[in-house]
Amino acid sequence: MASDEPVTIPMLQQMKREGKKSAGFVLWDYQTALIAERAGADFVVIGDSVGVNLFGHDNPLQVTVEEILICCKAVRRGTKRALLICDIPFGPLHEGLSNLMRAAVKLVKEGGADMLKLDAAAEFPEYVTALTRAGIPVFAQFGLTPQTALKYGIPYSSQNAASAQATPEMTKKLVEEAKRLEGAGAAMLDFTNSGPVAGEAVVKAVKIPVIGGFGGGPWLDGRVRLAQTANGSSAKWIDSKADTYVNTAKLSLEAFKALIEDVRTGKQIKG
Repeated sequence: MASDEPVTIPMLQQMKREGKKSAGFVLWDYQTALIAERAGADFVVIGDSVGVNLFGHDNPLQVTVEEILICCKAVRRGTKRALLICDIPFGPLHEGLSNLMRAAVKLVKEGGADMLKLDAAAEFPEYVTALTRAGIPVFAQFGLTPQTALKYGIPYSSQNAASAQATPEMTKKLVEEAKRLEGAGAAMLDFTNSGPVAGEAVVKAVKIPVIGGFGGGPWLDGRVRLAQTANGSSAKWIDSKADTYVNTAKLSLEAFKALIEDVRTGKQIKG
């Protein structure tokens, strides 16, 4: 049973030193936040994937600060123990430091975020420093993406990314990026598609927690997973053949069908 004591950044850093794994979820709503809290999540993240999965955007780049803020407020109301991390969506980072700081202050002051996630942070270490100096902890994202794979001269596809084996040169560069972000003030690292080779090397090279989602593994200090993936609740799981911990989408489909049938045949609705 998890302690009721609120999770702090020093606590997560201490877990790394003790070899204990931290676990969290990407989620966007009050009810799921309550469940994650009860389960003992160490942190929760409002990621820019909310744009596609909740608001129905075509891609994550379309999500706005205001949309993220709505979700951040909702999750804050349901989160008392877990550390709340909010993503700064595409836009403010590329519009200059003043716009970035404006968005960051809004998400922390109005949204109640404990930490902000900065995507492509390896390209903007000076912004990590600026946020840190302003008293805003940063969860700095870096790693293997389609763009960085091209930079490192290796093939990338969504099918093989999770099992990508880093070359010695690539591993060296990723370690250098991780150290640079740590030196810039990052409180935690979000290592995308780490793989066991580069992932283990980075974990050993820095003192701050290294967390991974897609393409991560037990070689990292912790994992973060989309709540909808963990509970199989998004519509894609109705027809998916992949394994998940439970498939609530199929259960929901059958429940909805049963309710519709009861209404149409004049039966009393359960509950």
